[in-house]
Amino acid sequence: MATAMCACASLGLRAKYVGVTGTDDNGRRIRAELQGRNVDISDLVIRDVENRFAVILVDETTGDRIVLWDRDDRLRLREQELPVDAIANASVVHVDDVDDEVAIRAARVARDAGALVTSDIDRLTDRTEQLAGAVTHAIFAAHVPPHLAGTNDMEAALQMLHTKYGNVVVVTMGERGAMAFDGDRIHYAPAFPVHAVDTTGAGDVFRGGFIYALVHRLPIDEALRTANAAAAVSCTRLGALNGVPSLAEVRDLMAAHVRG
Repeated sequence: MATAMCACASLGLRAKYVGVTGTDDNGRRIRAELQGRNVDISDLVIRDVENRFAVILVDETTGDRIVLWDRDDRLRLREQELPVDAIANASVVHVDDVDDEVAIRAARVARDAGALVTSDIDRLTDRTEQLAGAVTHAIFAAHVPPHLAGTNDMEAALQMLHTKYGNVVVVTMGERGAMAFDGDRIHYAPAFPVHAVDTTGAGDVFRGGFIYALVHRLPIDEALRTANAAAAVSCTRLGALNGVPSLAEVRDLMAAHVRG
């Protein structure tokens, strides 16, 4: 979520991060990074606990990574800590599946106020379907739609999930690009060819790019292409936050690969 918000800010959007950080060095580092990247943290909660910490193993030949992480349950955001007014006044609200109960609440508040709501859903829990149905644009990691829909045919899975949730459904597929179904047709955008150094954070940056496109009211196919370009740029550098691209970098990559 921090990487997604930093991506939004780097692309020129006003971004706010709502969540819980710890009082240790990692917590302080995250807050400093967010502030240094022009992300509003005025509604961020600081709790006297160790911050979430991850060890990331990167394959030098492919850039693929394995993330090993642990999170103290005391870092869970509570419903009473949601800044309801800020959420209701946002153009787009982005939620993830970590604190799913409060994410569902935030999504409903935002939708009731007329905002668009995007998601980062990359795992299956007993609240996954409820969260997916609460947003306007459900963005899934590649392994999730087949499990939810019961088919390995991705197009069919997205169509089934759209029928079930009644929203736009999107799936990120790494080097195979991204796909969406909006109720009218399947939209597919191939990935941009880059030399991947580190794929850490690419999915979060994709969501930042997609949010940028929604704010600027781009059509779904252009939203997918913009998000793919942002994610591709991020893969060319080490680290999640270090990979966050500028709008100029995204536009340059898109211009260098004009569709025929």
